[in-house]
Amino acid sequence: MDATPTLKRIAVTPGEPGGIGPDLCIMLAQQSHACQLVAIADPDLLMQRAESLGLKLEIKSFDPLSELVEQSAGSISVLPVKMNVPAQSGQLNMENSRYVLKTITRAAKGCIEGSFDAMVTGPVHKGVINDAGIVFSGHTEYIAGITGGHPVMMLATPGLRVALVTTHLPLADVAAAITHNRLRSVLRILAQDLQTRFNVANPKILVCGLNPHAGENGHLGLEEKEIIEPVLENLREQGLDLIGPLPADTLFTPKYLDTADAVLAMYHDQGLPVLKYKGFGNAVNITLGLPIVRTSVDHGTALDLAGTGSIDTGSIEYALATALAMSSSSPIRTHDA
Repeated sequence: MDATPTLKRIAVTPGEPGGIGPDLCIMLAQQSHACQLVAIADPDLLMQRAESLGLKLEIKSFDPLSELVEQSAGSISVLPVKMNVPAQSGQLNMENSRYVLKTITRAAKGCIEGSFDAMVTGPVHKGVINDAGIVFSGHTEYIAGITGGHPVMMLATPGLRVALVTTHLPLADVAAAITHNRLRSVLRILAQDLQTRFNVANPKILVCGLNPHAGENGHLGLEEKEIIEPVLENLREQGLDLIGPLPADTLFTPKYLDTADAVLAMYHDQGLPVLKYKGFGNAVNITLGLPIVRTSVDHGTALDLAGTGSIDTGSIEYALATALAMSSSSPIRTHDA
């Protein structure tokens, strides 16, 4: 099919080679898509895993200067990156940690250079990368180190978006990390990207308190009175529609969510358990605040399921659809309102 001006080229990184990321990439390639998928991976890994899954896969060498063509079922373009050692399904190997990071780097730089319109990332295993002697706190921070920008992590599922002030921090470090500047920056990025990436004209954002009962007027902590409330008041004066700080144990109810466009949680496990309970397997991880579009699956490497075929592709399909919509500046229906 002839390329059209709206056709997009999406980079896909399978992530940890011993996990289900390669499987997801192969299963995604079994369908046709209204875009060109480019897997940044070791072609041998994809072929070996396809054989384990009993699926046919045609690998086409990726040429960034070639004409864009839609993804056809059963084939995928590949930008080859060789693993250091062969991968075994279900097994981690520190020797392939730099390979994993190299695939992410290639995708991010390709987006910056204009070779790709967006990148979709499969799950990585932070532990094995750190065990290899590489400081790595997560995809979000690593990609931002390449592209620049101020990353804000947001997960979305139909009916709910949850963004985070802090991401992969020990709980003991969270309170100190919630500063006036950080909270102000995150809220501005969240509001701006809801407008520009998701076509929400005047986003209404619910803001969680940090402490139980949102601090109970200072009796259960002072972060709300000293940091969160002053920042919200300042940004309201600048025109942002912000509600809070609200107790997290009652915020996630229809009374509040039915009229909101997003929730801002103070830390990872304050907001994401609710979202994953609502939409696990049909949710997407989105990095806001970057000069590129990056989405990811909402789950981990699932080593025990690698090579079995017993996996759900819902999250990576949603991640791809979201990346396409964001890169096209099209409306994305992750809220039912």
